[in-house]
Amino acid sequence: MGSLTPEHNPARRPLHDSIPPLILGTATFNTQYVPNPFDLPAISIVSRALDLGVRAFDTSPYYGPSELILGDALAHPSITQKHPRSSYFLVTKAGRIAGDVFDYSPAWVRYSVLRSLERLHTSYLDLVYMHDVEFVSPSEVLTAVRELRRLRSEGVIRYVGISGYPVDKLCALAELILHETGEPLDAVLSYGHYTIQNTTLGAEALSRFESAGVDVVLNASMLGMGLLTTRGADAGPMATWHPSPEGLRKVCQDLVPIAVDAGEKLEVVAIRWALDNWSRVGAFKGGRTPKLPPGDRVGVSVMGISSVAELEETCRVFNSVIEGLEPETSEAEQTNRRQWSLDRRHMIQGVVEKMWGVLGQWKDYSWSSPDPGFVNARKPAEVGVTPNDGILTKHAAKTRVSVKVEELPAFAV
Repeated sequence: MGSLTPEHNPARRPLHDSIPPLILGTATFNTQYVPNPFDLPAISIVSRALDLGVRAFDTSPYYGPSELILGDALAHPSITQKHPRSSYFLVTKAGRIAGDVFDYSPAWVRYSVLRSLERLHTSYLDLVYMHDVEFVSPSEVLTAVRELRRLRSEGVIRYVGISGYPVDKLCALAELILHETGEPLDAVLSYGHYTIQNTTLGAEALSRFESAGVDVVLNASMLGMGLLTTRGADAGPMATWHPSPEGLRKVCQDLVPIAVDAGEKLEVVAIRWALDNWSRVGAFKGGRTPKLPPGDRVGVSVMGISSVAELEETCRVFNSVIEGLEPETSEAEQTNRRQWSLDRRHMIQGVVEKMWGVLGQWKDYSWSSPDPGFVNARKPAEVGVTPNDGILTKHAAKTRVSVKVEELPAFAV
C-alpha cells in the first residue's frame, strides 16, 4: 500500500470522520506491563481485534518492543490475507526515547517516524503524536509539530497530534499551536484523566480544546495504568515505575471491596464507567461509528490489551455501551439490549459514587508530570543526531505512491 501524496491532503476528510471510537493500545506489549512481551499472543490478539471490528492500533517507539511486535503481527500472512492496510487505522508517537530522554528536533522526529514505518511494515501512518509533550519546552513542541506537518505534506502521515498527562498543559499547547501556526491540531490524547478516580478531562478541558480547534480528544488508561485493578499498581512490573504516590495507591485498593460488595470487580466497574461516560462526555470531540445514526459522534477511547480474553471482554462492554446510545426503536431485541445497557449504566454509576466517597481528597488528584527538577538527559550535542542505519537514506530514495484518503473505508466499531 502506498503512501499519501500531498495533493490529497487538502481534501482529506476530518479526523473525526476517519478515526474509530475504540483503539487497541499496545503499551502493554512492553516490559513495563508484562515480564516478557514477546510471549504475548500478539498475532492472535491483533487478528481477533480485526475480526471483532476493532480497526485501530496505538503504539510508540518508547513502548519497548511494542512497534516491532505489533508490526510483525499486522504483517503476518494470516492477517494480511484478510485485512489490507487500508482497512485499519495506525497510530504511533515520536520524541520520547527513554524515561528521561527526549529529542523533539526535526531530524529526530523525521527519523523516528520513518523508523516506525519500517517497524510497522507500512508506507504511511494515520496519526502521529508528539509523545509526552510536558517534558520539553513549548518551542520544542512547536518545532516538532511543524516537522510532523512537513511529513504529512510529503504523504508519510495523515493526521498530527500531541499526547501527554497534565490536561492544563495539553490545553495550553493546543492553544499555542493554533496561535503560532494558524492551524489547529487534529488530535490530543491524555491518559488517566477520565477514570473513576480522575475526571479532569471533562467539560472545562473540552471547552478549551474546542476553542483551540482540536478535532478529536482521546481518553487513554481508563485503569490508571493499573491503579484501578484488583491487584493494584504495587503488583507486577508496574511497581517499579508507576508515578502515583503511596496514598493514592492505597486508597485505590480500598475501592476493591466496594466492587466486591456489588458483585463486581474493580477493573470491570472502572472500564464500564469510563467507556460509557466518555462515549457521551467526549462525543463532540469524538469519532464516528456506523452503529449510530449518521452525524452522531462517540468519545474515542484507547484500551490497553494483553490477552484475547481482555480484548473480547472490552469489545463486549463497548458494544453494550453503544447499544445504550442507539435511538429508541420498535424492534424488541434491540430495545431490550438498549434498556439493559441503560440499566447497567445506572447500576455502575451507583457503585462509582460510593467509590468517590472513599477516594475523598484523592478524587481528581493528578501527580506531577514531569517531577520537579526534571532534566532531559539528551545532551545538546546529541540532539538531532540519528543512527547511521540506512533508514533516512532508504526513504529519501523512495517514490511516493498515491493513496486516495477518500477511498479508505469506514470502520466497523
